[in-house]
Amino acid sequence: MPVPFRRAPLTRLLRLLAIALLAWLALSWLVVLVLRFVPPWTSAVMLERQLGAWIHGEHDFRLRQHWVPWSQVSGWVPLAMVAGEDQKFPYHHGFDLDSIQDALDAADDGRRLRGASTLSQQTAKNLFLWNGRSFVRKGLEAYFTVLIELTWPKRRILEVYMNIAELGDGIYGVGAASEAYFHVPPAQLGPAQAARLAAVLPNPRRLHADRPSAYVQRRAAWIQRQMYQLGGPGYLDRRVPPRKPR
Repeated sequence: MPVPFRRAPLTRLLRLLAIALLAWLALSWLVVLVLRFVPPWTSAVMLERQLGAWIHGEHDFRLRQHWVPWSQVSGWVPLAMVAGEDQKFPYHHGFDLDSIQDALDAADDGRRLRGASTLSQQTAKNLFLWNGRSFVRKGLEAYFTVLIELTWPKRRILEVYMNIAELGDGIYGVGAASEAYFHVPPAQLGPAQAARLAAVLPNPRRLHADRPSAYVQRRAAWIQRQMYQLGGPGYLDRRVPPRKPR
């Protein structure tokens, strides 16, 4: 007589996996919810850079970052980051579908692959994930992007981004960058200085806000023009209110 196929072990395994997945989803959302109100004390990218320095014996490496609330940062800084990185930020829900399609078209044509990440995606990646390119990381980035867009107001996303963005080797956030490069608190940064900070974001370990190359100068000038065309710092007051509209 044939022995019946036993499904119990497989069923228990699937049940445990489902419970683990639901627990991870709940925990990840809880962390995102808490960070809507509590400043993050570090980020995944900062931890990765510190670990890399230890592994490679960079004994003189020093990570600099401290949290600065929105009210203590010049309005030119978040505007420069929007102007230089993601001008559709006030309007999209985490993903710029037009830019993604343009990047895919460029790849199909054999041109250099262009980035299409929004400020929301960059915040999700910097805060929770690691550098590099893989489908797993991009999938997790999309997941955390959806979470923060659903949980945080747009202004909170910008506030966190400008406090954890890498703006130099070991320099993270506008607080550390303004002191290291311009020797002033972030509330005193003007449009030209803010534009130079935003200009180094594509490659902050090679580009320098305090010693701008010709490329950084050209990019900063373009960003500054965009800032004025958007209407100055008042643009974010109108388009990125402190809370989501009811």
